[in-house]
Amino acid sequence: MKIMVTGGAGFIGSAVVRHIIDDTADRVVNVDKLTYAGNLNSVAAVSGSERYTFEQADVCDAEAMQVLFTKHQPDAVMHLAAESHVDRSIDGPAAFIETNIVGTYTLLEAARNYWNDLPSARKTAFRFHHISTDEVYGDLHGTDDFFTENTPYAPSSPYSASKASSDHLVRAWHRTYGLPVVVTNCSNNYGPCHFPEKLIPLIILNALAGKPLPVYGKGNQIRDWLYVEDHAQALYRVVTEGKVGETYNIGGHNEKQNLDVVKTICSILEELAPIKNTSLNIQNYESLITFVQDRPGHDLRYAIDASKIERELGWKPAETFETGLRKTVQWYLDNRAWWQAVLDSSYQLERLGQSS
Repeated sequence: MKIMVTGGAGFIGSAVVRHIIDDTADRVVNVDKLTYAGNLNSVAAVSGSERYTFEQADVCDAEAMQVLFTKHQPDAVMHLAAESHVDRSIDGPAAFIETNIVGTYTLLEAARNYWNDLPSARKTAFRFHHISTDEVYGDLHGTDDFFTENTPYAPSSPYSASKASSDHLVRAWHRTYGLPVVVTNCSNNYGPCHFPEKLIPLIILNALAGKPLPVYGKGNQIRDWLYVEDHAQALYRVVTEGKVGETYNIGGHNEKQNLDVVKTICSILEELAPIKNTSLNIQNYESLITFVQDRPGHDLRYAIDASKIERELGWKPAETFETGLRKTVQWYLDNRAWWQAVLDSSYQLERLGQSS
């Protein structure tokens, strides 16, 4: 197969690209606008493969999308390009409306026009895989409830509302035009190449620098954590084996309070990068924890029921939270050049002349 991956230089997208090139025989066309969250260093390990192609383009650009479909003739699209940071969506929602809603519409139309002209066999085999989030469901107030594929949508932030809108568009293009789509909604991801504004990498890097470890409110928000490489494998399973028109929830079976996540990171760092080996003037990493004002509309609990994808497609996560988090902390300790380039923005200087 030739798979077009939008947002393939982002956190989850780059994990998908690496998985396809490293673990399958398929080809990848990585389409990314290279906003602040797009980092080609995240796919550097596979960029030399003859099965990999990069195209710098914006999913909101209808002409560019049409050109790419005509040029590359993909067998499937995995649509991950999105603005995804809740705090940024509160401060500036316009970019989220543009990329997540208008961009998805634009890509759907380009895919539909391309798909309509495919020969019969290729038309039947084509897939448009839309990757979304569990945040479209709102939050859970009980301790025993879980998001299922039939949970009503109740988004709380501009980010989750824009993703909910894009989900509805994808399903409408399937029902109205017959476009063969599959949709996935995932829980919170973590792992290598995660942009440092998100909780886990922010805590790791702040701790290493001796900076405050900010925790919203009381830190009692609960999230279901999914290791990004597990997620990438699940996404590939869905695009290759998923049933057209179906939705699959993907979760890590790892519900943790945010404060417990932060404390666990501190504990792992005490072992892997002990204070006595640093110049930090603190007794332990936990002493850096700082409680800050909660953000508006902060959902309390997310938890995914991922039984459908396990039952129908045979996928379940390989990593526990403990094993995945240890791998993540070790990755940041071993890959200072990657995150240092992000912190000083030098990675952004490497974009010019990268498109093929």
